[in-house]
Amino acid sequence: MGKPTGFKEFAREVVPYRDPLERSGDYLEIFTPAPEQQLRTQGARCMDCGVPFCQSNHGCPVDNLIPEWNDLVYHGRWQDALDRLHKTNNFPEFTGRTCPAPCEGACVLGITNPPVTIKNIENAIIDRGFDEGWVQPEPPELETGKRVAIVGSGPAGLAAAQQLRRAGHAVTLFERADRIGGLLMYGIPNMKLGKEVVERRIDQMRAEGVEFRTCVHVGRADEFESGHMTGIMQERGHDVTFVDPNDLAKEYDALLLAIGAAKPFDPTGRCPGRDLGGIHNAIDFLTRNTKSLLDSELADGHFISAKGKRVIVIGGGDTGADCIGTSLRHGATSIVNFELLAQPPADRTENNPWPEWPRVYRVDYSHAEVEARTGSDPRAYQVLTKEFLGKGGQVTGVKTVEVDWSKPTENAPFAEIVGSEKVWPAELVLLATGFVGPEPDVGEMLDLDTQEPRRGWNTITAEHGKFTTSKTGVFAAGDCRRGQSLVVWAINEGRGAARAIDEYLLGSTTLAAPGLNLPQQVV
Repeated sequence: MGKPTGFKEFAREVVPYRDPLERSGDYLEIFTPAPEQQLRTQGARCMDCGVPFCQSNHGCPVDNLIPEWNDLVYHGRWQDALDRLHKTNNFPEFTGRTCPAPCEGACVLGITNPPVTIKNIENAIIDRGFDEGWVQPEPPELETGKRVAIVGSGPAGLAAAQQLRRAGHAVTLFERADRIGGLLMYGIPNMKLGKEVVERRIDQMRAEGVEFRTCVHVGRADEFESGHMTGIMQERGHDVTFVDPNDLAKEYDALLLAIGAAKPFDPTGRCPGRDLGGIHNAIDFLTRNTKSLLDSELADGHFISAKGKRVIVIGGGDTGADCIGTSLRHGATSIVNFELLAQPPADRTENNPWPEWPRVYRVDYSHAEVEARTGSDPRAYQVLTKEFLGKGGQVTGVKTVEVDWSKPTENAPFAEIVGSEKVWPAELVLLATGFVGPEPDVGEMLDLDTQEPRRGWNTITAEHGKFTTSKTGVFAAGDCRRGQSLVVWAINEGRGAARAIDEYLLGSTTLAAPGLNLPQQVV
């Protein structure tokens, strides 16, 4: 693959983000154009490695044909590369922007050298495909007469909808927000995934015949009232229709639940002062900001502002980084990010061998932005929140203690360090501590079995590969089945569920699940 000696001749060269001082002043995408020759050179680094772990279960969850499209890019065959990319991934523009690239962590070249810039190449292929007009609607040639309802328009729901529609089924997708896209639209900030990128794919699916219904809450009204979308929708005057999922199960030939895992995990729930004003779940903060940005470029004021405030973000990961980047763009006075874990090492340790995901120190886009502005990384490691302090009902600070992970105790995998207590001033606290599963109303109304695989996650019971729930004709995919995960895993699940539903409806299927029924090479 690529140039046989390319991995020896060329160094890894990543397509850079925009300058951190410039980009942190706007909400435009952080990416820069990728020079064609640079990408072809990077494609040449792909080795003839024999067993491409990049597309194994350690690498890409949708089994992208990475060596093939690396080679095609190296030879300048961009349209062929796009065809190979779309064989396994409905939305490479989403994964190319938001995926942490486990494929690069499993790259064989990465054993001894920096891996191939797989993510850069993927993103460039799909963007060129749209620019050149190669990405066109693919409506089905024949209609099956079968009708499928999908609840949730995140990456799992969208992937399933596109696959099922192309198989000839009539597909109706229900979304409770006012725009299609789920977390792609409202959960991921615009600077990391421009919403025009989401809209162009939705336009393709609409042209293929997928029916989208927004402002429809499938579930109980009281559950919607307590959900994070409630205030947002009500403030903007949206009329929401409520639908019983049992009615959908009767009306349609199959029902797929792709409702995500929107129930937050709050490890600070028992901390004194948790009910103070100014403490918000990250998803509420990010959703409100993006909706206000899209509606009015933040002119309507319907968002949680960090302007002039000392901000503390509790929890790392992508969501924590997005809270940091958004707060910086608001004009926060200061930003600190609490990480409970210790700072990762610069390189792999012995208990983290290739091809596992490398658990190493990384600087995300927003960390670099804060450092460019303030001169220091915003993260504080091995910090445990103990108490929220306040005045007049509003948060004014957070009391913490440092922890030692080398000294587990009877009640925790760490020990609190005596004398390390500290009070951090704050007027805004954002909880980026993950999610525990889907909001329960839909599963309860359908009387579906649930399970708790780890950390108390309460997900819908459905076996991966089959995606069937305890109720005939009802399927589940994505985070509501798997638990909080990556966009690329949601696409995997949506494609797999579409295959299972197609087989359920017709008795057989021609749809390809990840890694199945694919010719292995373009000549």
